[in-house]
Amino acid sequence: MPTPITAAPLASPTQYRVLGAISVSHFLNDLMQSLMISIYPLFKSNFDLSFAQIGLITLCFQLTAAILQPLIGQAIDRRPMPFSLVYGMGFTFSGLITLALAPSYGFLLAGAALVGIGSSIFHPESSRVARMAAGARPGLAQSIFQVGGNGGTAAGPLLAALIVIPHGQISISWFSVAALLAVVVLYQVGKWTAAQHRKPKAARQLPPVHLSRRVRLWILAGLLTLMFSKFLYLASMNNYLTFYLIHRFNLSVPDAQLHLFVLLFAVAAGTLLGGPIGDRIGRQRVIMLSILGVAPFTLLLPHVGLEAQSALLLVIGFVLASAFPAMVVYAQELFPERIGAVSGLFFGFAFGTAGIGAAVLGQLADSYGIARLILVCSFLPLIGLIALLLPDLRERRAQTAPPTAA
Repeated sequence: MPTPITAAPLASPTQYRVLGAISVSHFLNDLMQSLMISIYPLFKSNFDLSFAQIGLITLCFQLTAAILQPLIGQAIDRRPMPFSLVYGMGFTFSGLITLALAPSYGFLLAGAALVGIGSSIFHPESSRVARMAAGARPGLAQSIFQVGGNGGTAAGPLLAALIVIPHGQISISWFSVAALLAVVVLYQVGKWTAAQHRKPKAARQLPPVHLSRRVRLWILAGLLTLMFSKFLYLASMNNYLTFYLIHRFNLSVPDAQLHLFVLLFAVAAGTLLGGPIGDRIGRQRVIMLSILGVAPFTLLLPHVGLEAQSALLLVIGFVLASAFPAMVVYAQELFPERIGAVSGLFFGFAFGTAGIGAAVLGQLADSYGIARLILVCSFLPLIGLIALLLPDLRERRAQTAPPTAA
């Protein structure tokens, strides 16, 4: 008679209040980041900046946000700091005040760097907290956390147009209230996290994956390659879709922006649903279906008429965005002892790819034209073939679970 496999211990209940607090904080954090980028025209006119100087502001933000995230995540893995989220939001608060009161270009660079440092602390630790609060639904937890950031990113340009542009640079300081609100919320999250760290270490660790470190590193490299294709394609859409539609279909700016809104709405929906779908059918399948499965639609987009654009953008945004929560959770399960470092690596890589990719794609658009750029980028999801090589970690754990005693 075959020996039955031991059932995994029951996971703790999903802490929806903690996840809600983290998602709201993510909304506020990314709102402030998006706000800074949205008011570049104001900085350009106030300080008579060149486009190169504007790019340097972005570089200061992106470098601190991208490079520091995995390092901070690794440090927190080694020595947990439950209230680090509060400190991170303090950096963001300081950055906003610096930007609001900046008397010179150097202060703008300093403010951007402070906002980037705040982001580098916030993302790896908040993603780790989301995992701690997930219970048996880690994909859903990542989706709830990440959709807050998507909402904040979308709201930033709207609030910049309604508040900052009409009232001037000093009105940036008004948004420091959002940072203070986030500090209050994150202080409560910090108290909950501190209580979790007082539990025995074994009770809060993920089960190990029985793969060699070399194999896990190769899988991680594959995941980062998939991340590259996903975020580079999204960078092409976020930054240049409106220009493409205006060029090809002679649309007005508001009509082109409406198509961009359709894409961003679909990205938010895909982010929210991608995690729980991964909980149900497996994260490896979601990653494969998301990045490789979207390829027929991206390849078709440059060849259809205006009527089909919105439908394709809706499908592309939803399918492609569903991969990110699944990727983060998959990587966390791959390196259960390095959840903070892995989360920081993935968020930092996303920041870096989007920032550097936007600049490189802009150069390609200048050299070869916006239509050629969209056509070339439509092939990026074919890199998703790599997803066929990813193992299903759920099956791996089931096969290696210890048998029960006879």
